[in-house]
Amino acid sequence: MSWLRWLIGDRLPDGFPGELAASENALSVAEVAYGGHLVVTELGLWLPEGRRVGWHLISKAVWGEGILTLIEAREVGSAGAAVVLADREPVRFALPRPGKLPVMVRQRVDASIRGRHRHELASGGVWFVQRKVPGQDGTVLQARPDPGVDPDVVAAIAREAAQRLAQPEV
Repeated sequence: MSWLRWLIGDRLPDGFPGELAASENALSVAEVAYGGHLVVTELGLWLPEGRRVGWHLISKAVWGEGILTLIEAREVGSAGAAVVLADREPVRFALPRPGKLPVMVRQRVDASIRGRHRHELASGGVWFVQRKVPGQDGTVLQARPDPGVDPDVVAAIAREAAQRLAQPEV
């Protein structure tokens, strides 16, 4: 149990299906209308089924009209030190009493981004994003191509970009 959890009490809801890391604390909790809870921690957003999504894997989070819409990315490959991502289908959570959870999600997703660049290709574009991975030192370069973009082209560009970022400037 971390000292913060001991000091302020464990704010996890009854029946929480996940297991927090030793130094992880529930910072905000909101009940989902159809059951379960969303839980914000330092390391990510816990979903009602008890699975944590790291802040670096949330491509987009939008709050409006009582609904938090979440687009989670999944790692589909690597290109040198870079990671290639693909977005999952959006998931929507109705939050009758959201409290500060939507604001905290937005802040933490934004805080994970260290830099971003959109690169246009003939068949679409690719977002290159440097992100902080919760609980780790340094950043990771992520490449998230538009659907239909040649994955080999994306991998080649991402590999070169990661090499350039790793080299100290002279």
